[in-house]
Amino acid sequence: MSNTNSNGGSQPAVDHASAIAATEQWLEKAVIGLNLCPFAKAVHVKKQIRYVVSDATTPEELLETLMDELQTLSDTPAEQVDTTLIIHPHVLNDFEDYNEFLDVADAALEDMGLVGELQVASFHPDYQFADTDRNDIGNYTNRSPYPTLHLLREDSVERAVEAFPEAEAIFEKNIETMENLGHEGWDKLFPREQQ
Repeated sequence: MSNTNSNGGSQPAVDHASAIAATEQWLEKAVIGLNLCPFAKAVHVKKQIRYVVSDATTPEELLETLMDELQTLSDTPAEQVDTTLIIHPHVLNDFEDYNEFLDVADAALEDMGLVGELQVASFHPDYQFADTDRNDIGNYTNRSPYPTLHLLREDSVERAVEAFPEAEAIFEKNIETMENLGHEGWDKLFPREQQ
């Protein structure tokens, strides 16, 4: 079985359980294991992360999923679901297309009246910060197994920042962590055949 992605190419379908397992492994080994996000461990341990695998093959279908999940997160108590990861293996595999979609995601937040309540963070297998080389190890802080939209509660982010006195230094610390790890260390965490 294969799907046609937004780039017109055909790729094998990704089963939901495998996509979630790969994402959880990345979360445990990289995000939590390397302490790239000091706030991730608590919601992971409390099982307050909702994993959604979208079969969307067009940006329009993904937008529908995004809006449904934004509403679900808004309507659900934080104690049950604090954050949502929308994993979308079949659409926006090109990082430039994905990056442009983030403006659409922000517009959806605004249209739904959720600005100030929720926000969307971004992870992608080819993530690249502005003004960096594609292979810069610092980009790996945001490199997930599949294109992923991360829905966060503003309240939770604010509480986490208050609890972490040097929150503004996280990005710099992450770059230092990745530089110390290097490509060789990353490849040991995630051997090529798993990527």
